[in-house]
Amino acid sequence: MAETDLVKSQDTPFEGGPMDGRVLPVLLGPTGHPPKTYAIPVPDPEGGPPTVLVYRRVPRGHSRRLGLVQGWKYAYDPDDRSGGRLRWPWSRPNG
Repeated sequence: MAETDLVKSQDTPFEGGPMDGRVLPVLLGPTGHPPKTYAIPVPDPEGGPPTVLVYRRVPRGHSRRLGLVQGWKYAYDPDDRSGGRLRWPWSRPNG
C-alpha cells in the first residue's frame, strides 16, 4: 500500500482575508473532517516574526431534509478569538 493511500485530503475553499477565493487541499483527520482551525504563517519581509493568519472551519451548507453538514469551508478570523487554547465547557470565559 502506498503512503498516499493512507493520507486523505479535501479541497477546501477559503473566505475572507488574504486567502479569499482560494481553494487548498487540507489534510483530513481520523474522523474525516478538516481541522477546526487552519493557521497560515506569513513571513515578515523585514525579517521580523511571521504574521499568522487564522481561519476557522464553518459549514459550507446543510441538507434540506435532515440538516446535515454538506462540506466545510474556512472563514477568516482576524481576531483569533480562541487565543490558541482549547476551550472546555467548564472553563470560564476570557476577561
